[in-house]
Amino acid sequence: MRVLVTGAFGNIGSSAVAQLRRQGHEVRCFDVPSKANLRRARGATNVVWADIRDADAVQRAVRDQDVVVHLAGLIPPQVAEDPQTARDVNVGGTGNVLDAVARHNSRILFASTLDVYGPTQHLDPPRRVDDPVARTDEYSGHKIRCEELVRQSPRPWAIYRFADVPPDEARRPHPIMFAIPLDNRIELVHRDDAGLAVANGVAADIWGGTWLIGGGPSCQVRYRDMLGRALDAFGLGALPDSAFSTEPYCTDWLDTEESQRVLRFQRHSFDEIMAYVVECSRPALAARLVLPLVRPLARRRILKLSPHF
Repeated sequence: MRVLVTGAFGNIGSSAVAQLRRQGHEVRCFDVPSKANLRRARGATNVVWADIRDADAVQRAVRDQDVVVHLAGLIPPQVAEDPQTARDVNVGGTGNVLDAVARHNSRILFASTLDVYGPTQHLDPPRRVDDPVARTDEYSGHKIRCEELVRQSPRPWAIYRFADVPPDEARRPHPIMFAIPLDNRIELVHRDDAGLAVANGVAADIWGGTWLIGGGPSCQVRYRDMLGRALDAFGLGALPDSAFSTEPYCTDWLDTEESQRVLRFQRHSFDEIMAYVVECSRPALAARLVLPLVRPLARRRILKLSPHF
């Protein structure tokens, strides 16, 4: 099968491309030529370097493709930092893809997010496909609008709502880490499990459906469990509860029973995901050796990012 992957060198995309090719599909990659993407793409073939906002480039890329896996987009915190560019990329870019899919008779698998449910900690978990959606910020609004556009497509479509997918590189401390209450339910999914869900999906009976992609019961934790594990790995220890928001935030556990039955993608536990995150984020040996000396300074710098502390 001929498969175009937009956002091909991103977190999920790079894994999806590798697994699609491993399964024998002919994969075309589409992404912007950033320094990071050019580094990740070394040795890659059949690559279209272009911006998803370029409608002509999207048309050329989609031509002759059986399936388009649309992963390209901007996510928080970039969305809040430049809302207009984010909307042009997320909503406008999806419109370009849908136009091309309709013209070239392709199918589209669209990447959405659990954020579309809004804050749900007051409800009994898990979240299900037919739960109502709620716009709570620019990003969730983009995804809700894109889902509406995808469902209006005359071509076969599928929507994946992903849980949190930790990247294969260090996340720099950012104020957004303090926006999530420590006791919030959160579900992780390993990036390779997310990529496998994509690869297994293109040839499965997923069309016309919305699918929840999370790590499963073993990956359903509280935010303090995830953050604490990462901080402990670097000798920083738990941060004060008072540094974190108590306002509702859009993370939760997902009902993935049906998606797992169809896609067979869940292979990693929470412990395995966190071990992977720590290994990918681990500083150089020299930095690890001096960390005990700078621990108080590092903690203070991180806490300065909190608007609550």
